[in-house]
Amino acid sequence: MHVVNLAFEAGAFDAALMRSGTSSLVWHSARELAARGHRVSVVTPAHGRADHLRSVHGATDVEYHDSYVLPLSLDPAVWPGFPAETGVPLRTTALRMERNGVELYFLSNDLLDRLPDTFYPDESAEGADLSYFKTLAFQADGVRFIRAFFGAGADVVQAYEPVHHYAVPAALRAEPGCPVVSTVATNMPVNLKVYRPQVEAVLKLLGAEADLDRCTDVPLAEDDLPGRVMRDHLASVRASRRAGPGDVCVYALTVDQADAVDFMVEGQAETYTTFGDTPFEEYFRRLAVSRVIRENAHKFFVGGCAMSESWFARDPAAVDRRAVLTSLGLDPDLPTFYHAARYSVEHKGQLELMRAVDEVLTAGGAANFLLRFSLGTAARPPEGSGDAFFSEIAARHPGRIHLDWRMVDEDTLFQHAAASDFCVFPGKYEQDTFLIAQGEAMACGAVPIATGQEVTRHFGQSFDPREPEATGFAVPRSFRTDDELLRAALVRRFEEAISLFHGDRSEYRRLSGNARARARRFTWARSGALREAAFLRLVEHGELARSVPVPLLIARGWYDLLDDAARAADRDLLVRTAVATGAADVLVREAPDDPALLREAFRHAYDRARFADCATLAHHLGDEDLAATVRERLAARRGADSWTAEYRFPLAERVEMFLPGADGHLAVVAERADHVFRATFPGPYQDTPLVVLLTLPYGRSAWDTVSPARVTPL
Repeated sequence: MHVVNLAFEAGAFDAALMRSGTSSLVWHSARELAARGHRVSVVTPAHGRADHLRSVHGATDVEYHDSYVLPLSLDPAVWPGFPAETGVPLRTTALRMERNGVELYFLSNDLLDRLPDTFYPDESAEGADLSYFKTLAFQADGVRFIRAFFGAGADVVQAYEPVHHYAVPAALRAEPGCPVVSTVATNMPVNLKVYRPQVEAVLKLLGAEADLDRCTDVPLAEDDLPGRVMRDHLASVRASRRAGPGDVCVYALTVDQADAVDFMVEGQAETYTTFGDTPFEEYFRRLAVSRVIRENAHKFFVGGCAMSESWFARDPAAVDRRAVLTSLGLDPDLPTFYHAARYSVEHKGQLELMRAVDEVLTAGGAANFLLRFSLGTAARPPEGSGDAFFSEIAARHPGRIHLDWRMVDEDTLFQHAAASDFCVFPGKYEQDTFLIAQGEAMACGAVPIATGQEVTRHFGQSFDPREPEATGFAVPRSFRTDDELLRAALVRRFEEAISLFHGDRSEYRRLSGNARARARRFTWARSGALREAAFLRLVEHGELARSVPVPLLIARGWYDLLDDAARAADRDLLVRTAVATGAADVLVREAPDDPALLREAFRHAYDRARFADCATLAHHLGDEDLAATVRERLAARRGADSWTAEYRFPLAERVEMFLPGADGHLAVVAERADHVFRATFPGPYQDTPLVVLLTLPYGRSAWDTVSPARVTPL
């Protein structure tokens, strides 16, 4: 089998050529498939590093020369001062090298060779610099190279990151007609969109067609106040992005045209399919991409991810912990907390992390913090680079914080991870995937303190670390900027960890052993076997599956996709799942005469803040007390110049209230007193429903649209 990988970066065999974890995934996956006897060819940009590739790795020129004009259609609202239609003349050449049985082809032209330090265009380039279209040029060049160089000789094309290859599946379906697997390596916003004329232009260039209307959202109705509030709020907290009318969702286009969609882990696949219990879940159901996902979910599989064999081959016990920590200016007699990630303050929860570190150390906590925030280059950052606030915190606690902004080699990372006792990864917004850095630290025995994200549940951190299989401590999921709840949870977990390290060494050793064993399950051999099986099935049968298994439809709450035969065959599972999630419509149909079951479902619906389901169940039971429980959750007190909303829900940890308006929405984070959340709005009382965002235990979220049950004077 000949597998062609199309990836925007693939140089994890050389730290100078690596800018993200995707590079590691591409390289190790390719190497593993080659080791299994398959021909693997990787196509990637040279990123202006041709001289390095020649001198260090012996890359040689390929007889390939391709000249064309990349068409650009620019949205005038985003690109003022630029022509609406233009083009960039490009002449593309290629280098070739071979390593570990993998063929690598590096493409060069005027756009692909830009940004040799960062590789990736910065978001600020949009509307200002045509280097922003570097990834678009790679899509066009990648397809043209595959067609010209491999032709019908490619059995499968595996393309990494939908945002970097959304035109590729449709193009390669047209010519040469080989199956395309889309690998989702990072969790970009699922409704990320591209200017429709630009998508049309690149598809035309590549001789491809696609039904773009399927990938375009219908505008929200004027009276859909909850939808408008959700849309605007989610855009402000990075869970969604605003786009122009008619713009094309790149993930929907990719899923619709690809033959298979490959995920890193089960939690990522499920999150990116339903967004369950997140602030995005309800709004997601309104989007075109949600419908496209449901119709194409039979294409999904988990190909896995892992740490490198070279990491597993090293012995953490051989690292001189005392010497390593002393060399960093830290106290080897104290527990050490480790964090290593690219500098991404919001995605990685690094602001909350630093605030929590500062609070713990200011209060006298006896611990070291070894913190690496990579700025994306192996060279020493320029003087004054990095986050000034983070540096200020580090300066306040000399001998307790080691702060480094550099990207370093594996030897250094291994020494730091092996010298640490805990690892801290408070990622937010469910934007992590496999999270190699956490796995590497755990493989050395570091006990994780990490967000209880669905996407990283494979690492086993738990809200109850006493569970037999627990590897460490979870903190709640976060979907807010500068999240006070996350900061407070980190402080508590740091204090617990310090106490555990000094006071219960046997329990620490149990968690450390669990962490080490769990992380070491994830090998490239395992991942390679999963992808090999999926690729071979595609080659032999042309598809992975024809439908989604019924148990998975039920687990995802896609009850409307069940036919009568499926409902009958799996009725017990259907009812159990509906009870556990409080799905009232299912239970009223399937178990209308079982009041005990309906009352149990009411409790679960209430715990999940599914108040419409609660009302349906209470009505069906004829129980006025249950009905009043949810009906009277909001009251209003009216004053002369303002009014106060009082929201009662004892399970809420945070309540945000939105007053919809024609010119925007007034948002207030309610203050809590006992189990009552109060928010005051200026002006006279408005008889309109409030839209409420609830943060529930463990970082779950739910929306509520509700009118006051009563209005009284202040």
